[in-house]
Amino acid sequence: MPSKFTVEEQVMFDKVLEGFDDMLIIGRAAEKFTPLDGEGMERSLDKIWVPMPQISASFDGFDQTANFMDGIELSVPISVGFHKSVPVKLTSKNLRNESYLRGKGTAAKQRLSSDINLALYNTVALQGSVVIKQTTAPSGYDDIALADAAFTEVGVPQADRVYFAAPRVANSMAGDLAKRQTFSGEVQSAYERANIGIDIAGFDVFKNDQSIRLAAAGGGATTVTGANQYWVPQAYSTAATGEISNVDNRGQNLTITSANYAAIKVGDAFTILGVNSVHMITKADTGVLQTFRVVAKPSAGVITIYPAIISAQGATTAEKEYKNVSATPADGAAFTWLNTATAPMNPFFVRGALLLVPGSFVVDPEDGWNVMRATTDLGIGITYARQGEINDLSIKARWDIDFGTALTNPQMAGVQLFSQT
Repeated sequence: MPSKFTVEEQVMFDKVLEGFDDMLIIGRAAEKFTPLDGEGMERSLDKIWVPMPQISASFDGFDQTANFMDGIELSVPISVGFHKSVPVKLTSKNLRNESYLRGKGTAAKQRLSSDINLALYNTVALQGSVVIKQTTAPSGYDDIALADAAFTEVGVPQADRVYFAAPRVANSMAGDLAKRQTFSGEVQSAYERANIGIDIAGFDVFKNDQSIRLAAAGGGATTVTGANQYWVPQAYSTAATGEISNVDNRGQNLTITSANYAAIKVGDAFTILGVNSVHMITKADTGVLQTFRVVAKPSAGVITIYPAIISAQGATTAEKEYKNVSATPADGAAFTWLNTATAPMNPFFVRGALLLVPGSFVVDPEDGWNVMRATTDLGIGITYARQGEINDLSIKARWDIDFGTALTNPQMAGVQLFSQT
């Protein structure tokens, strides 16, 4: 059967596929998660649950009679929540011009890869709970070393750590590297290309091609309203009807009183007086205030925060295993907002904590359009569909992708903010 696409279109589509994954700067650092088959995902509304990393508690002594309790496996929801499309209208004259079509395809490739990078960027930068506030401008090694310390002191795995610096931040760091005399190749690259591209303080450091800014927090004086606001991890909940549902344990709702609740926004970072972080394995108090992020505002006077406050106040086995703070915040405990000046976000994370989830959809040629489809090495399906218009002999064409992102553990991701007040 002869092809229904011109040779120029086929060349253009091949060029779109060529190098698409190379443009996914953050996508290549995320872990690809392949979901269920298309039928299973359709029935689950493109949402599934995956296990969180497990943590165990240990107890002293030979007699462990009181410590044998049912194990608990926590899970988090992930979904295919993004569908991006680049539509274009082409005349019958355009279709003769291979360079014009190739240019359109290249532009579509750049836009769609940017959409994936931006979605991953926002997921990790707005949900990662480890926040480093610096009043100074970026300088280089010492900045990355702070991210290393923030991760290491709470027991985040030391392998597969990545850091994405905003363009001006990366150039400042490269400037610091270029002044050093002990790394010949790296210094030359930093001097000539403002390139970092090396392992610094345990992180693979990259320059991101986007500079997404987080505005200063506007909540004003804010306090916790009500005592005993802590979280008890649970694998599932049971409704009054007996229906069992999975539970997302990454965050919790927190009731607060704010001088300007309306100005609080997703991404705002804060600490709570008297609530320190603990090492995730040993549960030792780090002496450093736990950092939190606002991820939603479900109702007046309530914010959803990452991570959940697991203080082990309820003394259950699950709380002891997943304890992440030294104490439950007291009624009236004050917030300290960390993002005090508008600045670019510089996210860092452990590769396995950030997921890129390829999606799927069906475009059937029998429904009246011509379709080409291919899958990149990262699993992203790219569809090119074309349909003709008899009135003016033009065609409408579109490039489409379907994907999702997820941060499985907010304590294995964070963001660094410079030039804060």
